Amino acid sequence: MEILHCSHLTKIYNAGADEIRALDNVDLTLEKGSFTAIVGASGSGKSTLLHLLGGVDRPTSGSIFIEGTDISTLNMEELAVFRRRKVGLVYQFYNLIPTLDVRKNILLPVLLDGRKPDTERFEQIVNTLGLSNRLSHLPRELSGGQQQRAAIARSLIYQPAILLADEPTGNLDRRNSEETIELLKLSNQRYGQTVLLITHDEKTALTAERILTLEDGKIVRDEVIS
Repeated sequence: MEILHCSHLTKIYNAGADEIRALDNVDLTLEKGSFTAIVGASGSGKSTLLHLLGGVDRPTSGSIFIEGTDISTLNMEELAVFRRRKVGLVYQFYNLIPTLDVRKNILLPVLLDGRKPDTERFEQIVNTLGLSNRLSHLPRELSGGQQQRAAIARSLIYQPAILLADEPTGNLDRRNSEETIELLKLSNQRYGQTVLLITHDEKTALTAERILTLEDGKIVRDEVIS
């Protein structure tokens, strides 16, 4: 079942008299429960694409449908709510709130909505990610790998339509990098979570089912990994 569809997605930045076409007429479809990696050189448009799909930025033209909703037509308030409920975002620098403990950081999307947390789902996620004995700790009391686990848990708490991971291992050593990728694969396999991963590392990309290669704002290769 199709969960994400982009059509003629274009993003143009103006730099003085120059025009920078970061994305150029990109078409992309993701199936529910898929695990896809995006690779490409610096400046190829990887992060721009992820920011557009996550509702962090808006396209110059084109459409982005996630679970049937064209997020490019939403106003800022509607987009913020949609992003909080439907898009899980994992970055290389964790983006945890330093004054909140791990429990509140994980539950933050739900708390911002004024909703009652799903206790069963919360416990399942923290147990799966090995965080049950760190819930009362502040982010500064965690290792880098533990902070990334907390960021992944936060991204999963709302059972989003899609989880977007932007170089999630870029700030970690080899062991924690491998663990983070394994946790993303686990969320894909155990929860049926749709994952789109941006990485510059070929070995990491090969853990996905499908690899998209971006070059000059265009998808130049689309490979299914057996």
